[in-house]
Amino acid sequence: MKSIVYTETGPATTVLQLVDREVPEPAAGEVRVRVVWSGVNPTDWKSRAGGEPGESLPFDEVTPNQDGSGIVDAVGDGVTGLSVGDRVWTYLSAYQRPTGTAQEFTVLPARLVVPLPAGIGLDVGAALGVPAMTAHRALTVWEDGPSRLTPGSLDGATVLVAGGAGAVGHAAIQLARWAGATVITTISSDAKAALATAAGAHHVVNYRTGDAAAEIRAIAPDGVDVVVEVAISQNADLLADVVAHRASVAIYADNGGDTTTIPIRANMITNTRYQFVLLYTVGAAALDAAAEDVTAALRDGVLPIGEAAGLPVHTFPLAETAAAHEAVEGDIVGKVLIEVSAE
Repeated sequence: MKSIVYTETGPATTVLQLVDREVPEPAAGEVRVRVVWSGVNPTDWKSRAGGEPGESLPFDEVTPNQDGSGIVDAVGDGVTGLSVGDRVWTYLSAYQRPTGTAQEFTVLPARLVVPLPAGIGLDVGAALGVPAMTAHRALTVWEDGPSRLTPGSLDGATVLVAGGAGAVGHAAIQLARWAGATVITTISSDAKAALATAAGAHHVVNYRTGDAAAEIRAIAPDGVDVVVEVAISQNADLLADVVAHRASVAIYADNGGDTTTIPIRANMITNTRYQFVLLYTVGAAALDAAAEDVTAALRDGVLPIGEAAGLPVHTFPLAETAAAHEAVEGDIVGKVLIEVSAE
């Protein structure tokens, strides 16, 4: 099979190689997936880039990319609920493992492989994983809110999504609206406003052209209940002005800086909860809940991709995985997918 590998960290064009490898066999509790699409996320290029060029790896060789989709090709002993021929999506495929989805076949623990509902494209499946499950976690840590997302579970709540044109922001808008929330999102341009609106945001606020806090307060006079935050270093003061009492702020990225200062008194008055979110360590219960709820949302027609749905898609062949990584590293707007094989 064809596989993308790297044996040391560094720039994509320097360390990523297209090689031939033996097709792996699934052990007990594992399934083999013939990968059709591999999704690229910021976590993928950051792991590949490492802290310093040449940084040592936990494995002799690594195949990148956490997310993917494809067809179950073989099933190990003891696996239930998955059969050869099933169309599936995968998540955390490369976490503490040497082989992700940038290859023609990948073997995974069955718990990381989720059946796709009928009629859902495999390209959509590869765009779930990190973005949709992170968004699910961010929307379910509110103390006064639901631990699971279903239609109506966020009725009456107001959700603020920072960066609604990004992949996590896009998923958060769609999941929050599906759950019944009023959704506000902040954006930086008219083009991104159009994408966030297409995703389903009820209100968009351009933080570069006006008084974002005043605009958000005009929409939500009592404040916002849940914040899905990508850039807390830049937005801490804004959030202190717009959160409701007992609000939650879920921080899933460090865009804009590695440290931040949070206004103490304002957040104390509102009893605001700050929750950091990293999918790798949220625990099995949260991952299972996210996979189940995301799949339910898919059945209801939620989480489409493409520019008309608010998330432009950029595709690359497997041989151009380095270019795909560079596109994500360069903050391309939309979702980057690698076409690994034909469906």
